[in-house]
Amino acid sequence: MTWFAPDSIVLNRKLPLWYQVSQSLRASILGRSPQDPLRLPTEEQLARHYGVSVLTMRQALKELEEEGLISRHRRRGTFIEPAARRGSPVRLLGSVDAIVAQQSGMTSELLEHGTRPVPERLAEYFPDLAEVAVYHRLRRDDETGDPTNHARNHVRPELAARIDPDDLTRRPMTKVLRDVAGADIGRITDTVEARLADPETARLLRVPLLSPILHYTGVTCDRSGRVLDVAVIRYRGDRFSFSVTLDAS
Repeated sequence: MTWFAPDSIVLNRKLPLWYQVSQSLRASILGRSPQDPLRLPTEEQLARHYGVSVLTMRQALKELEEEGLISRHRRRGTFIEPAARRGSPVRLLGSVDAIVAQQSGMTSELLEHGTRPVPERLAEYFPDLAEVAVYHRLRRDDETGDPTNHARNHVRPELAARIDPDDLTRRPMTKVLRDVAGADIGRITDTVEARLADPETARLLRVPLLSPILHYTGVTCDRSGRVLDVAVIRYRGDRFSFSVTLDAS
């Protein structure tokens, strides 16, 4: 039987092994030739290839399955999805402390908050809930007072019950969830897209209608994978850029 042959990788013991393996295998899949076979080696064979445990390999494969790059079939094996998109987002590893530091340093005005039905576009994140607590904030530059972004956080009601809305004018939501509400944060997944300003964003950020903005979605999960908060933030395109630094050591 012919298997797909993934590239090798030198693992960095400072980073989670499953993460490194998933990213290496992801790159191999997206860089494959059309004539390459679609069937992946077994979990045990892949674990030996990468020099990791079967449990680590299983977690890496789960990550790729959730992204839609592979499909797993009982008794048949694991297969690369033929239509796997080359434009899928690359996931970059950081820490919750780093995200808190990046979010800090701006004054927020709480525009509104309350319980709302789960928005249809976010239903996949809260399959067990009919309602979430929504906090809508406007952030300003501390020096100029100019609006820089506006954010809506969609938070599980049991966590929102522990949050004092005044905390959100002084602290970023991630810090409030962790340090005030006691959330056991396990992972935050960020997505940034280029979009055009809708009427609400144009009004709040004082930019022309349909001008470029950065549309950010941040999904915060606990260690079991349950979604705690979904943040949707719209940044002024003329005031923000996103930069990532990767350390080779």
